[in-house]
Amino acid sequence: MEESSDMYSDSCETNGSPACGIQQQLCPEDLNHEETLRRKIKYFFMNPCEKYHARGRKPWKLILQIVKIAIITIQLVSFGLSNQMVVTFKEENLMTFKHLFLKGYVDGGMDSYALYRQADVYDHINYVIEQYGHLRNITVGNHEYEKQGDYFTPLSLCQDFYSNGTIFPGNETFEIDANVETECVEIYPMYPQPLRDALPDFELHFKRLLSIKIVFVLKAINLQTVRHRELPDCYDFNVVITFNNQVHSGRIKVDMENGVEINECKDWKVTGAAARSIYLTVLFDCLIIITCVVSFSLCMRSVLNGVQLQFAYTSHCRKHCGKDVPWSDRLEFLNGWYILIIVSDTLTIIGSILKIEIQTKILTSYDVCSIFLGTGTMFVWIGVIRYMGYFRKYNILILTLRAAFPNVIRFICCAGIIYLSYCFCGWIVLGPYHEKFRTLNTVSECLFSLINGDDMYPTFKNMKQKSSLVWVFSRVYLYTFVSLFIYMVLSLFITIITDTYDTIKHLQQSGAPVSELHKFMSVCKDLPNSGVYRLEESGSCFSCCVNRADGGERLTSEA
Repeated sequence: MEESSDMYSDSCETNGSPACGIQQQLCPEDLNHEETLRRKIKYFFMNPCEKYHARGRKPWKLILQIVKIAIITIQLVSFGLSNQMVVTFKEENLMTFKHLFLKGYVDGGMDSYALYRQADVYDHINYVIEQYGHLRNITVGNHEYEKQGDYFTPLSLCQDFYSNGTIFPGNETFEIDANVETECVEIYPMYPQPLRDALPDFELHFKRLLSIKIVFVLKAINLQTVRHRELPDCYDFNVVITFNNQVHSGRIKVDMENGVEINECKDWKVTGAAARSIYLTVLFDCLIIITCVVSFSLCMRSVLNGVQLQFAYTSHCRKHCGKDVPWSDRLEFLNGWYILIIVSDTLTIIGSILKIEIQTKILTSYDVCSIFLGTGTMFVWIGVIRYMGYFRKYNILILTLRAAFPNVIRFICCAGIIYLSYCFCGWIVLGPYHEKFRTLNTVSECLFSLINGDDMYPTFKNMKQKSSLVWVFSRVYLYTFVSLFIYMVLSLFITIITDTYDTIKHLQQSGAPVSELHKFMSVCKDLPNSGVYRLEESGSCFSCCVNRADGGERLTSEA
């Protein structure tokens, strides 16, 4: 009698119920309810193969996920190639504009591209105006001016300067009005003339000058997409050439920016095989949307079944055991893999809709679409790990990651505070002397590279020795950071993972239940191929597990 009582005391406290012990006379109705609940829970946590043996149902969800992975990957590769063409077209046009409008430009020389004489500034401005006016005759691309009505849009030349001021560096005196004025002129492409000839009254105020900006708009069509089963896009390139004199050091830096707007071409016609392929691509995207909707529905149903089963188990323990179920056991019913698939399906559906609109030129949001499709595909492939977890050796790794995650997050929070303190210190002290510490973003990237042992020697070497005090501080700063994070923080981080791995491995080898929920399920010894799960599905009522074999003997002996 004591042995039979101990079998149930592992899952609940003894109060006379079937779940908590059988010291009193058992109620057959409660016993059947507990056995049915135990069997349902065990079936819920079976893998697709075990569920197939248990009830003979084809693993449609597994098959659907495999098909979905294949078609989503094909879609992503196709869109990735398309997005790559868009980005390449933007970058190559920017390079083209630099060679067309910047006098004497050499590839890769933008950092050192600067002017030092007033005559050079006028010369470069005149060069831009001249090249803009003769664009049709010099470009090898399909670039054209923007047209508003019957006229082309002009080139805009603006200078920003202080409102008023007298500066005498020799006498170490100055008087300055901090208000900034802007003066602009417009030059039309059909009448390109040197600046002094076109606008004889326009003068650059070099002593008060802050910047000069030349702005114009050019249009182009990306025809290469036709060969990849897509309609061409029409581009508006907002070119901005900036002569930056804010430092007033006698060096005016020149830079070019290229803002891009992608628009639907107003009148287009595509013939041949490419036109038919465009519609096939749209149909393929519709197939992916349907597949993701079905996957979303199946996974949502499984999540809802798990939530209902969790409520039933919680209610059972409160009623028959008199205690609440811990949150760790409750979360077992909420399958994180299903949540991941639901999120990936949602992202993929949104991304596919955007892709269809891009294909049909309703929208041109390539970046937004790529974020949705890329993140959705990433989650889909991560979900493959779930099926690898059905193998014992792979499951140890998955369980280790899940068990170590809370401790890792807490550890990262503590280490992150130290990391941020080094970031702020490096930025404010070393920023003026080291290019890798100029901004907080570059400081963070540099320190993260140091943790991984990358680019370590150049970081030490590139420190300018203009200030001996700062140079010594940089050595102390870098040595302490490397020693702290590589030899201590990383070692502790690895120790957390290793200890969790050893714990999970020991539990799997011993086969001991790791929670009250698993102890509750471990009482049921029905195998998937025993046939009882199929009978239960048809509505029959049985005695479960060990109780079905020897429960009668226990009741007899107890009486």
